[in-house]
Amino acid sequence: MFICALGEKLPNSSLLSIHRQFLAALESLKAFWNALDEIDEKTWVLEPEKPTRSATMRRIAVGNNVSINVEVDPRHPTMPPECFFLGPDHVVNPLKMKLNSSIHMWDPEASLLQNLKEVLEIDFPSREALYKPDFSMDCGICYAYRLDGAIPDQVCDDSRCGRPFHQACLYEWLRGLPSSRQSYNVIFGECPYCNKQITLKMSLKKA
Repeated sequence: MFICALGEKLPNSSLLSIHRQFLAALESLKAFWNALDEIDEKTWVLEPEKPTRSATMRRIAVGNNVSINVEVDPRHPTMPPECFFLGPDHVVNPLKMKLNSSIHMWDPEASLLQNLKEVLEIDFPSREALYKPDFSMDCGICYAYRLDGAIPDQVCDDSRCGRPFHQACLYEWLRGLPSSRQSYNVIFGECPYCNKQITLKMSLKKA
């Protein structure tokens, strides 16, 4: 039973008002949950591993060690979300260009997933459709898939290599190379596998 600060019981009218507000809040989030439920059901969500109802981000597998991070606004789930791509530049850059040039085609009446498919002109593969090693490849440095909850999200840009690494592992590797150089939070060095140039932009939390 709800007790007010003065130790008196809240009147029934107040309890009913609180209950109505609670139901209204749930109703307002239905479209948001439906949008993310469709993504969880029809795509391969890499992160979070076990999404909660409060999670607004999804990292979705695209293919060939490429994924897209989608941050959805719970208040406006049918509007264009914040997106950024992870993967080799030669694959990611065309997707970025397509997103920027086609964002005007976004239809608020269509679902979030349908809009992403049409704007990017791709079909998101399901977990079953993808050859698992494309996204479950262990880090090329620590040889683990998950490291403190993170999965490999840095990929060598050379199309003949494409080896994935954890950000933290690649950071430590590049720091140990005499030939590496750093400019602010960006480190330039060589891929541990193919020796081609690799660039690491550290996030603020790890810089």
